[in-house]
Amino acid sequence: KITRGLPPAGGSEDNEGGKEERKELNVSGSKEGPTESSKDGETSGDRPVSDVEGEAEANREGEEEEDTDSMDGSGLYSLTEDPERDVEEERRERTKSGEKRAARKRNRPDEDDDEDNNEAMEAWLGAELRDLRGPVWRAVPSLLSREIGRDSHQFARRVCGARGLVQRLELQGRLERHTGCVNTLHFNPTGTRLASGSDDLRVVIWDWAIRHAVLEFDSGHKSNVFQAKFLPHSGDSTLAMCARDGQIRVAELSATQCCKNTKRVAQHKGAAHKLALEPDSPCSFLSAGEDAVVFGIDLRLDRPANKLVVVKEGDKKVGLYTIYVNPAKTHHFAVGGRDQYVRIYDQRKINENDNNGVLKKFCPSHLVSSESKTNITCLVYSHDGTELLASYNDEDIYLFDSNHSDGADYLRRYKGHRNNATVKGVNFYGPCSEFVVSGSDCGHIYLWDKYSARIVQFMEGDRGGVVNCLEPHPHLPGMATSGLDYDIKLWAPTAENPTGLKGLKEVMKKNKRERDEDSMRHGDQYDTQLLWFLMRHMRNRRPQRGGEQDTDESWSSPDSSDEDDGGPDHVQCMSS
Repeated sequence: KITRGLPPAGGSEDNEGGKEERKELNVSGSKEGPTESSKDGETSGDRPVSDVEGEAEANREGEEEEDTDSMDGSGLYSLTEDPERDVEEERRERTKSGEKRAARKRNRPDEDDDEDNNEAMEAWLGAELRDLRGPVWRAVPSLLSREIGRDSHQFARRVCGARGLVQRLELQGRLERHTGCVNTLHFNPTGTRLASGSDDLRVVIWDWAIRHAVLEFDSGHKSNVFQAKFLPHSGDSTLAMCARDGQIRVAELSATQCCKNTKRVAQHKGAAHKLALEPDSPCSFLSAGEDAVVFGIDLRLDRPANKLVVVKEGDKKVGLYTIYVNPAKTHHFAVGGRDQYVRIYDQRKINENDNNGVLKKFCPSHLVSSESKTNITCLVYSHDGTELLASYNDEDIYLFDSNHSDGADYLRRYKGHRNNATVKGVNFYGPCSEFVVSGSDCGHIYLWDKYSARIVQFMEGDRGGVVNCLEPHPHLPGMATSGLDYDIKLWAPTAENPTGLKGLKEVMKKNKRERDEDSMRHGDQYDTQLLWFLMRHMRNRRPQRGGEQDTDESWSSPDSSDEDDGGPDHVQCMSS
């Protein structure tokens, strides 16, 4: 009988320990480790390795180390006529190895714990990932086709969605004018101008291509400007704004590069973080506030603001941080805020007596009954309105199918970043929403391939440590970002070589460890809110900026109030 290699009785402790560890690995199941998809020469991240693959790999390594035609390898095989003695000897060797390994574990418990934690981390990183698909755009054939006029109208569109160019994004330049954190960025529909708003209460309109500020004006707000957007089809003459003071204001711009005036059109009882534009309307948009109210605003009316809905879960109001209109079904809009649910409403049939007016709700299944104080900081629809992306505070980013029925679970999960210190934005990148982009508390910008959920680009985006705003250009391959730094950064795919994702895994593991540690601290939520309250109090002690261009409040909503807070139960959102 020929039996597979029992070690000689005088074998070394290390060899025995190593063999025992390999046996335990095979028993416990698969082990995950970094692999690369070499189909198109791109890094694809981690992939689970099955037991069969691992055993085959070990066999191949053994074959390479030993020449099977040589008798020198006789130590791997033994000829015996007494199988019972063989089994008894193997049992003694296993017992001896197990005792020695247990002794080593008692002497080095921290190292074993670290190894277990590392394996768990690797398993988490590799879970819920798919293989990267092959490239859908190739540079040389596409350029040749454009030269002869074939599909030339599709060239720019395909370039913007090419993974190869996303992996070559690099910093092109900075726009410097603000004296506070930049909280909002928005390109006009043609992509020639970029609007930015800041904690310094000013709005700047940029000719970003030449890095020149063509217009700068006081917003009229009394606290941090959170959003400023060009209304579509308005000739870039109308800018809608919202801020921490709860005001919704509209700025009228002239062709002579000046601001005629700003007027308040609505007032929330609490901070207003986001506006939602209707894609084809130059005079109507939506706003959402921490008072749980959604206003529909029509600038053609004497009283522009109309309260559409008060968002509730049961009888409790849900403060809102984000709102977005479905670009394909403009009567649908989605909101997210101070709980774990994405809510979709239909403006044509909101009945607050029927399910609080909600058309349908989405939430990751594991967060439905979660005890953690999870909330949604940002959500956006895809280019055709079929998908909905939501970023959760100190959790991950989730993709939902907006056409699914009420209560459906998520489609994809994007992880590795950290969303805790400030209100993080999230966005799709590419003309067909091919990628997902987000900032992080670690100061980096992450781009995931939407289909596989694998990270394809990883860039250092902010010296201050946090990236909040990410605005892709509407027609060109590139984007603008901002955060706690006082400047705006412009990115374009001009790098000579694709990214190597250097240091990515270490940063992802660090973000996950910090998130887990924070979740274990019961008083962390209170401590963080207290910190931001103190920061806000110190900022409000600044002298008020003088010379507001227009303080006309004649467009105020009948529900307007000058209160900045939403009452005694108000909790200020953690904002930059």
